[in-house]
Formats: sequence, C-alpha cells, structure tokens
Amino acid sequence: MLSRVASSIYWINRYIERAENYARFIDVNHRVTMDLPPGLEEQWRPLVETTGGLQQFEEKYGEKYSRKNVIKFLVFDVDNPNSIISCLSLARENARTVREIISSEMWLQINKLYLNVKHGITKANWSEDNLTEMLISVKMGGHTFEGVMDATCSHGEGWHFGITGRNLERADKTTRILDMKYYYLLPKVQDVNTPLDMIQWSALLRSAGAYEMYRKQYGKLEIKKIITFLALDTNFPRSMHYCLIAAERSLHAITGTSIFSFSTAAEKELGKLRSEMDYTDIEDIMNQGLHEYLDAFQMKHNRVSEVIFETFFSIRE
Repeated sequence: MLSRVASSIYWINRYIERAENYARFIDVNHRVTMDLPPGLEEQWRPLVETTGGLQQFEEKYGEKYSRKNVIKFLVFDVDNPNSIISCLSLARENARTVREIISSEMWLQINKLYLNVKHGITKANWSEDNLTEMLISVKMGGHTFEGVMDATCSHGEGWHFGITGRNLERADKTTRILDMKYYYLLPKVQDVNTPLDMIQWSALLRSAGAYEMYRKQYGKLEIKKIITFLALDTNFPRSMHYCLIAAERSLHAITGTSIFSFSTAAEKELGKLRSEMDYTDIEDIMNQGLHEYLDAFQMKHNRVSEVIFETFFSIRE
C-alpha cells in the first residue's frame, strides 16, 4: 500500500476520533455546570488546557474563559487546528484524496459529519438546545463511521492503519481527560471525596463513555477503581490499556509479525509501552502520582506516534 494512502486512512480515523472525544467532554462539561452548587465558578479553562490550545486561545480571547468563548474556540473556530470543525475538515480532506480506496459509504458519512457542524457555524447564534443536539450528532456520527468502516471496508492493510490511528488517538484522549480531572479540576485537597468531587469523577466517566460500564462492573464510585477502569482495564474499549492492545494487534497485522516480536521501530516502541501497562497496577500509578504517570505515558505515546510516522509515512529521498 502507498504510504500516502496509508497515512490518509490513519489520519481520517484519528481526526474523527478526536472530534468525537472533544464533543463528548464539551457536552458533559456543559451539562455538569447545570449541577454545580450555587456560587461555584464554572470550569471551562481545563477543556482548553486538555486540547493543548491554551496559548492560541489567550492570543484570541485573552483570559476570558467563558462558556461561550471556550465552546466557540473548541467547536466552531476554523483557526484552531484542534477544533471539532477543523478536525472534521481535515478528515474530509484526507478522505477526498483516497476516495477511490475507501468505500462510498465512508465518504458519505464523513461528509455528513462535516456539513452538520459547518451548518452550525452559519448560524448567527447557537442556543443551549441546538449545541447539545449538534454535539450528540458528532458523537453518534463518529460511532456510525466506525461501524460503516468495519462493515464496508476490506479488513486489509488500510483498515488496520485506520484501527491503529483510532486507538492511539483514543488512548491519548483518555489520558487527557483523566489528567484534566485530577490536575485541574480539584485544586483543594479538602475537596477529595466530597459530593463535588464525585460529581466531577462521574462527569469524567461520562466524558469517556464509561459511566454505565463502570457502574455495572464496580457499582459505587471510588477514585482508585475509576482510574483502574479507564487506565488499565483490558476489556473496556476506551481504556488506555485496551487501546494499546488493539493498536498493537493491527500494527502486527500490517507488518506480518507475531505479537511479542518486532521487525520495525514502530512495533518495538508500541510493544514496550503496551507491555509496561501489562505489569502496572493502580498502586504503581498512585505511588508515582496520577499526573506524573499520565505525563510520562503521554511522552511515550507521542514517541510511538512519531516512530509510526517515520516507519510508514515519511517520504524518503
């Protein structure tokens, strides 16, 4: 397969997954603000920090982290490369370049997702109701794209590049929402295990689409169990560990090597990170510090992404 085609399919899935995740935690944060005790300040800055757009936001809006400014920046701002509309635009552009490779159903679903959000930009003002409706449509549109790709695309190299991209992006976003809660939303030690703390942890589970599955598995909300579920669970498809397992499986399908071996630097780096998680438990994470553990994970995860680019997509002279 041409590296150009592989790269496009890989990034289509990463961009759609990114847009879906942003829609997910914007929607949840928007709903949580409705449940905050009177007089408690709404938390919108952490969403900008999570997406890595703090400097760009402040250049445009200063330090005015209002609900309206943050939502506009993260959803509709075409100058923000990580806004939902930008992610969907980039996914659509990548899909356009490989229309002869992907199925027509995949193209139609991407186009539908993009046009739905673009229509929201043309409105002079968005209301609470139509914003929620639009964010839900992005989330469901992302799920639909996954199903369409799995059902209409041959499960060969191209499909596996898509699965690899999707799961690497998903693992990254799960680390970011965990870090957002633990590092940004709880500035006071005395707030730990209070009703406000539990509201925020519940919102975090909903941001990852994990609330119902967590409650079925563990029942009561407990911080260590929530972290275990989102970081280390091998059955939940949005946990960091599960995503690495799925990405590694597809990477080996592309190269033709078996698990626990490697023929490329990409397999080696991903295998090292996945195997490290195999032998990590919640006490290891808490002893290191959740923020410190997630920060180290993101650095290693970024290295995996860089090596995948160098191995498969970089054009060599």
